[in-house]
Amino acid sequence: MRGNKSRGARVNSDVRRVLSHIIEFDIKDPRISSLTSIVKCEVTNDLKECKCYISVLGSEEDAANTLEGLKSASGFVRKRLADSLNLRYTPVIEFKLDKSIEYGVMMSKKIDDIIGKQHEDEEVDSEEVEDIDDDI
Repeated sequence: MRGNKSRGARVNSDVRRVLSHIIEFDIKDPRISSLTSIVKCEVTNDLKECKCYISVLGSEEDAANTLEGLKSASGFVRKRLADSLNLRYTPVIEFKLDKSIEYGVMMSKKIDDIIGKQHEDEEVDSEEVEDIDDDI
């Protein structure tokens, strides 16, 4: 049992590494952004399917075009994956957009806004205290 978990993690890692190389160097589709990265790959235990989560730096249009380009090149990508990895089955690849990086950036901005408001409130409070001290 234990070996299967480590094997699955190794297969996921190998597939991610090879797919990253294929996307960066082998695919010539102009729709695919050069700022595309693979966040995570999940290969099923039977090695027949793979969900590949990608992140595209840029606009929503760039992300949609990249996803469309990758879906149209999935047959080519699968063939290159089969050539690179020695697996019993070559998984069918399903590309999905990963929004976690964008979500993290959005949350970071919200936290920065809250911290900025707290600093402004503290400055206003300290100015009020100074005004009161001057009056006394």
